[in-house]
Amino acid sequence: MMAQLPASSLFPLLLVGVTCTNPKPPEKVKMDCYNDVKGTIYEYDALTLNGKEHIQFKQYAGKHVLFVNVATYCGLTAQYPELNALQDELKPWGLVVLGFPCNQFGNQEPGENSEILPGLKYVRPGRGYVPNFQLFEKGDVNGKTEQKVFSFLKLSCPHPSEVLGSFRHISWEPVKVHDIRWNFEKFLVGPNGVPVMRWFHQAPISTVRSDILEYLKQPKTK
Repeated sequence: MMAQLPASSLFPLLLVGVTCTNPKPPEKVKMDCYNDVKGTIYEYDALTLNGKEHIQFKQYAGKHVLFVNVATYCGLTAQYPELNALQDELKPWGLVVLGFPCNQFGNQEPGENSEILPGLKYVRPGRGYVPNFQLFEKGDVNGKTEQKVFSFLKLSCPHPSEVLGSFRHISWEPVKVHDIRWNFEKFLVGPNGVPVMRWFHQAPISTVRSDILEYLKQPKTK
């Protein structure tokens, strides 16, 4: 028997056919982060999606960590299974994917934390999908109430696009040039906890994969 979704999940079903309205992809979909970054992700933590555990990011010391702001009812939600595959493939290289649900872009993550996994499993991507990477509680990635780790990531890496997008899609204040533009932007953090590169949300996972592999194969200086 198929599981019953909560009544509050019925409205998001109307969003399933809505694709992400977002800026035209820039010529560059990836930017390297600054060379003089102060601090690391190890100074921060986040609460897991089920609310049961505060994870200190210092536990990922020595790993390559991919931070992604995610949403369930977005055209780019199709990237979820690709992120599963990316973590499976690059896990031997020490890659860890971390997902952060956010409702700041098109109201495409409207449900409670408890509704996110059922939405992914039965609606989009659906077909029993379960993420194989850690998801954290829903929160903001821009504005006054943005999560501190995203403040750090954004200040560490220039955005690939100079375009902020349409102001009718901007619901936060203050608006800053390094702000995340839409769901599924990505930041790669190196094994020393320092951000390495950042991708525009419309960068295909195949491009992200190629960029990460190229980075992993570079000789590392001590």
